[in-house]
Amino acid sequence: MRVAVVAGPDPGHAFPAIALSLLFRAAGDEPILFTGSRWVPAAHAAGLRALPLGGLAPRPEDDDLDAGQRIHSRAAFVSTELLPDLERENVDLVVSDILTAGGGMAAERLGIPWVELSPHPLYSPSKGLPPIGSGLAPGIGIRGRLRDVVMRALTARSIAQGRVQRSNARTSIGLPAEDPGPTARLVATIPALEVHRPDWPAEAHVVGPLLWEPTDDLLDAPDGSAPLVMVAPSTAFTGAEGMLEMALKGLDGKGVRVVASVLDGGPDALPNWANAGLGRQDELLRRADVVVCGGGHGMLAKSLVHGVPVVAVPGGGDQWELANRAARQGSAVIVRPPTPTSIADAVATVLSDPRFARAAGAAADGSQSVEDPVSVCRHVLARSGPRSGH
Repeated sequence: MRVAVVAGPDPGHAFPAIALSLLFRAAGDEPILFTGSRWVPAAHAAGLRALPLGGLAPRPEDDDLDAGQRIHSRAAFVSTELLPDLERENVDLVVSDILTAGGGMAAERLGIPWVELSPHPLYSPSKGLPPIGSGLAPGIGIRGRLRDVVMRALTARSIAQGRVQRSNARTSIGLPAEDPGPTARLVATIPALEVHRPDWPAEAHVVGPLLWEPTDDLLDAPDGSAPLVMVAPSTAFTGAEGMLEMALKGLDGKGVRVVASVLDGGPDALPNWANAGLGRQDELLRRADVVVCGGGHGMLAKSLVHGVPVVAVPGGGDQWELANRAARQGSAVIVRPPTPTSIADAVATVLSDPRFARAAGAAADGSQSVEDPVSVCRHVLARSGPRSGH
């Protein structure tokens, strides 16, 4: 297959797209990655063909405070910018990140089948779940189910508004107002972070987290045999601020070592029981006893795949939802609001109670029960039939 993989510049979305592209390449396919220009050189270094995705920069008419307008209106513009690239590359299939809907729109305009990539659990509304983002488990009994019905009704207006914005964006570029959606959805999470729903879409496939390391450098842990706490501040703009500084202050004198994985620089001065920098997180996780992170899907799933329990300090976005799912599964303690003392207390709780490590180990064991994303995409293409000239 010649596959275009489309994702924006946010690490939580660009990294899974790079990981998926590498899987395509390893399977003998021809991936072409379109993403934020920041990650193009790194993708080239990994052996991928990668090009900057046009249309990502805000325009004067964009309202970035309106999430629906930001996703849908800009998606239409991105699709127009991407269209000539897809035509030139003559791709068979497009895989488009869920927040970079322009990839799917461009594919639809060209009559190319497309697949949606969700680098997190399935967040579509369900008749059996409370609204995504509430962090709540499905209600139990009459009172619990009534609570969920009321909450879904309260969010229905926003969902309907988003559908109108999507339709307007589609018609502005000549597509029908009604969105047929992707042929398949790659839900790139682990079963431990997914929840049962009675209306699971037939086209949705749990394929496991798509993980990629942006560096080959190794980050040394401080010397000693004390428990190793890995701190990974969120890369999302909605992440909790000051997490690393609070963790260092709270853990001072607590008999632990700290290694902080940071994408863009760390503190200027560190105590001798701590280290910080950019290094392979998978290598750090093989030695860590607990992870302190924001609860974003990438770090949370990576921790659980390695069987490491988590202290979650959730910020905005979907971090509250994910942190609560991990806490219900038994592998995480949630800290909100964060303070040096609350973070240190949560770390002590996880280190002193083996049930957290056992739950994380169970999550790791279950992470193998997923589908192969390349096979899903090949099945989509086989059902669609080859394009002319291929």
